[in-house]
Order: sequence, then C-alpha cells, then structure tokens
Amino acid sequence: MRELTIAIAKGRLQGATLKRLRHVGICAPDEALASRRLSVRDEGGRYRFIFVKPVDVPVYVEHGIADCGVVGLDVLLESEADLLQPLDLGIGLCRVVVATDKPELLSDDFGVLRVATKYPRIAAEYFGSRGIPVEIIELAGSVELAPILGLSDCIVDLVETGRTLEENGLREIEVVADCTARLVVNRASFQLKAGAISRLIKMLGESAEGGA
Repeated sequence: MRELTIAIAKGRLQGATLKRLRHVGICAPDEALASRRLSVRDEGGRYRFIFVKPVDVPVYVEHGIADCGVVGLDVLLESEADLLQPLDLGIGLCRVVVATDKPELLSDDFGVLRVATKYPRIAAEYFGSRGIPVEIIELAGSVELAPILGLSDCIVDLVETGRTLEENGLREIEVVADCTARLVVNRASFQLKAGAISRLIKMLGESAEGGA
C-alpha cells in the first residue's frame, strides 16, 4: 500500500485523533510522539503523521503536502480550502456560539453590532444571513474579554462546556454550528491513492460506528 501522509491538528483534537487511529491499528511509536518531532511514521510504515496548527490542516491538505487530515468543522467552515470531507469522526464535539453579557443588545433594532471573534468568516456569514449589520473585530485569543472591556457587543467563539463563558459573565445566546472532527482528503490524492484512502475511510468509519 502506498504511504499516506495525514495532517493532524495539534491541541485539543490531537489525543482523540491518535486514539481513533490506534483503534484501527495505525500507531506511531510512543517515543516519537513524546518528542518534539512534527513528522513521524507509524509502526507499520504505511502512514506518516504531520502535526500542525488546526488552521493549517486545510492548507497542507489542499496543496497536497498531506493526502488527508483530521480537523474540526469550525476550521473548515472558516476556511475556503477545496477539500473532500468524506467522514465525520464524531470526536471533539463542541459548538460555535454567539455569547454576550448584555442579551438585550441583540434586539433587531439595535443597529450595527460589534462582534469580536477568531472566526470572522463564520460570524459575517451568520449575521449576514439574518440581515443584521455587524462590525467584525478579529482577535487571536481571549475573545471573552472583548464584551467585558467594551471592545465588542458580543462574541462568536468555539466552546466545549461553556464554563469559561460563565466564569467571565457571558451567556450563550445562539448556537451557530455544532462541530466535530472531520476527515478531509486532497482531491488529487483521492484519485491517485484511491485504494489506500478508501481503506482508511472504511476503517475509521467502522470504528466510529462501533462507538470508539
């Protein structure tokens, strides 16, 4: 079987992704995973893992550096990458939400909303589809501070339990999208390495059905 390169999102999804791969017999050596290496091969020599920031997974896959990847739906919704998405892995469940400390500000007649977010495309499309004018304020982190300090009226952010919002006095108003991790595939690789990729999709799909 031809070697496949899999881009794996570092951070919150990495552990769950590696666990799912191990469940179907795709295992990287523990010593390699414990190191700072960003590219490692599995024990069977059939797969190579590259560990990259979540936002970079679609880029590596679209450009063919990786044949496929595992990344959250939130990243894919924000990205314009032209990828195949053959499988929802059902791991890393979270949601993109609108949250604020002043729910009354989101009334229809408020005017232009200031929205702080790490997801400017998702936020713009969400409010645009509802005909609500917004000013998007793009932040790289600590989005929860924006309404508290008066930078924005609300935020659009990814949450898992909602605890951070609550501890900062914010309340979820609307769910924009429920998100899980998806297997994404490069279009050319899907043709050139059809057998290997189809086998991977089948194994991971059966694993998901089995509740792994």
